[in-house]
Amino acid sequence: MHFLLFYDFVPDYLERRGQYRGEHLRYAWEAQARGDLLLAGALADPPDKAVLVFQGADDRAARAFAENDPYVRSGLVTQWSVRPWTTVVGESAATPLRTVD
Repeated sequence: MHFLLFYDFVPDYLERRGQYRGEHLRYAWEAQARGDLLLAGALADPPDKAVLVFQGADDRAARAFAENDPYVRSGLVTQWSVRPWTTVVGESAATPLRTVD
């Protein structure tokens, strides 16, 4: 199963992230190495949100990530949410569907 973690950033996120970015990126790469986090990044134009893609049997890894992320702990994230994502196309799809009868 896949889960999307959404972040909303403070308006001055780009100016404030510098002191937390190294720790945040280490934390994210550790989650990726464990197999929890598949992809992550900030949205562009404007960079006011981020989307992180997790995989697992449930949303615990995504929620634990957000609760302990340096960006969240430092107040760069104004709110976050996790949503299940039903993936049906692609090599990594959790429930691949090739045809519809």
